[in-house]
Parts: sequence; C-alpha cells; structure tokens
Amino acid sequence: MKPSGLIVSVQAPEGSPMRDPDVIAAMADASLRNGASGVRLESPEHIGAVRQRCPTALIVGLWKRSYPDSSVYITPGWEEIRAVWAAGADVVAIDATERYRPGGENLEGLIARAQRELGAVLMADVDSVANGLRAAELGCTWVGTTLYGYTESTSGQKPPAWDLLPLLRQQLPIDVSLICEGGISSPQQARQALDLGADAVVVGTAITGVDLQVAAYVRDVLAG
Repeated sequence: MKPSGLIVSVQAPEGSPMRDPDVIAAMADASLRNGASGVRLESPEHIGAVRQRCPTALIVGLWKRSYPDSSVYITPGWEEIRAVWAAGADVVAIDATERYRPGGENLEGLIARAQRELGAVLMADVDSVANGLRAAELGCTWVGTTLYGYTESTSGQKPPAWDLLPLLRQQLPIDVSLICEGGISSPQQARQALDLGADAVVVGTAITGVDLQVAAYVRDVLAG
C-alpha cells in the first residue's frame, strides 16, 4: 500500500461542535471527492463513521489518549491499536518516538504484536531521523514526520520538518513510504514536501481546522 499526493487530516478538538461523527464523515467525503488520496482520522468512532460513508476510502487511523505516566498520546498502547484497526483503518498511526510509553509497554513488542495478531499496516509518527529509521527496522512501512516539534527533545523546532525529509528519504528502504505531516499551510508547501522526498503529504488545520482557522482570523482582525 503506497500512499501518494494529499492525505487530509479530518479532526476536531474536544468540545468543538465539529467533533461529531457525521460532520467528520461529511468533511472526509468532501476531501475524497475533491481529489484527496486518503484521510487521517482520530478515534474509533470517527473511523467507523467514515468507513460506513466512504467504504473504499484509504483511512489512516489513530486514537489520542492521555495517560498520567507518559507524554505519548497517539495510539499509545495495544488497546488503542486493536480498537483503531477493528474500526476499519487501513493504516494505524502510532507514536514511534523513544519516549516512555504508558504502563511501560514496549514499541518493538507492540509493532510485532500488531503485525502478528492483526496483520496491521503501521505508520510511525516520529520526531527525528533516528526514530524514523528505527521504526522502519522494527516493521513500520510508513514513516511520518508528525511529531517533529512536539516532543521534549524537539520542542525548540518548528514544523514542517524540512530538514528531516531528505535525510529520511536517503536512508529509509525504498519500500517504506515517507509522509510529511505537521505545519503544512499552503499548496506550495505541500509541493515542496514532495520535492524533498515525501511520498505523500498530510494536511489538517489548513483545510479542516475550522476552529483554529476562525480563531486565527478573529485574533488578527481584532489586533488590527
């Protein structure tokens, strides 16, 4: 399964009226009808809603859950991996950084179990070249720059991860797909990511982030 072009992240923050399965499914449908090659969705409920409305869609699924003993929150453990896969995702996105996982679960063990028991295709959300290469070695067939700038070790960096893309493309096996995700705010930047070696680009807030987009406009209007 080789991704290409544009994948739209269709998500909404907690408390938003947009965070409704029917609304998410409608936005995903609109994205796919207008040429997106796939969608990235958060939570089994939203994955299931989109799968029902768009049965042939390419779905990258995840589940954001917070635990008190870890800063890992993107599909952090086995329970979340299994639920995302069961809901209908084609690819399960997981945090593949070196950080301590909830309950001390082991990344290597999670990847092996997901492949052995589910046959799941995994996307490694990473923050560095080293973590991307390690994830590929462990069996993830998609590697994304999703967490660049969002982990403790990269908090001083700002996405997009322009510096990671060419290095990852040079060093990853040819059959591992490289995904640029995070900070893409224009079609020109999406094109730049592809030119730097990405197979596909995930865009969220700039397309579907109604809450954040409106808040930004209002903030700028009031500032003027």
